[in-house]
Amino acid sequence: MNTDRPAYRCGHVAIVGRPNVGKSTLLNRLVGQKVSITSRKPQTTRHRILGIKTTATAQIVYVDTPGLHLRAKRAINRYMNRAAGAAIQEVDTIVFVVEAPQWTREDDNVLKKVREASVPVVLAVNKIDRMRSKPDLLPYLDKLSAHMNFAHVVPLSAKTWNNVAALEDAVLSGLPEADPVFPEDQITDRSVRFMASEIVREKLIRHLGDEIPYRTTVEIGEFSETEALVRIEAVIWVERAGQKTIVIGKAGQVLKTAGSEARRDLEQMLNKKVFLRTWVKIKEGWSDDERLLRRMGYEGT
Repeated sequence: MNTDRPAYRCGHVAIVGRPNVGKSTLLNRLVGQKVSITSRKPQTTRHRILGIKTTATAQIVYVDTPGLHLRAKRAINRYMNRAAGAAIQEVDTIVFVVEAPQWTREDDNVLKKVREASVPVVLAVNKIDRMRSKPDLLPYLDKLSAHMNFAHVVPLSAKTWNNVAALEDAVLSGLPEADPVFPEDQITDRSVRFMASEIVREKLIRHLGDEIPYRTTVEIGEFSETEALVRIEAVIWVERAGQKTIVIGKAGQVLKTAGSEARRDLEQMLNKKVFLRTWVKIKEGWSDDERLLRRMGYEGT
């Protein structure tokens, strides 16, 4: 019996932070595959999504969360805050992501919540590639370290991969010795239907203005698969007729472009030809109706 072999580690790790600090991009880097959609717009992530990284010595179950924000007037915003807050209470380690060189009131709000957790907190200082003056990094990190007794402080850039491996090492040090809970080839807990809806929504977000994405959601109707083809029908819900016009675009160009990009991503993910059909429909006030949100897959509202 080889007693020198390290014990296997397994645990859940919440990735938390205010909106738009790069949590989903970081998750995708850590897992090595795209499991969470990304965009430059805040509040792209609306659900808790697991990204599972399995190696010969550990299984890290990362929990990507919606951005915690101060203003939560609508039901969907309250849902996202609850989803992120619940994740903090159910993990072995927390990765608190902030954006260099900023610190905002919303960061203070997240800090308040992670302080209440009784698990190690790793501070991930993302987007250091954007800092104009590199000598300012160390004083900035010292200032951040004064906020609480972090287990580790790791400066990194999820976009360029810079120091992402160091973050994983820091996370591993806080995980318990335990057997894996997921099969070694599983990378997320989400269904293909869910991933399809998120991919369509991602492409829409990237082609729409600042306000419209927050009034849209995507619901998958038909999802059927043969050996050669996957057929997907996606309903894009908006709240007003004017929003429908914008989502469709002049001569249908926005919807056509977003649909084509989503189909290509789905074909790459499924390794099959995909027939994707989209509709845009109006459901007034869907984002502030908890019953409708539950029907559309926003669980726990």
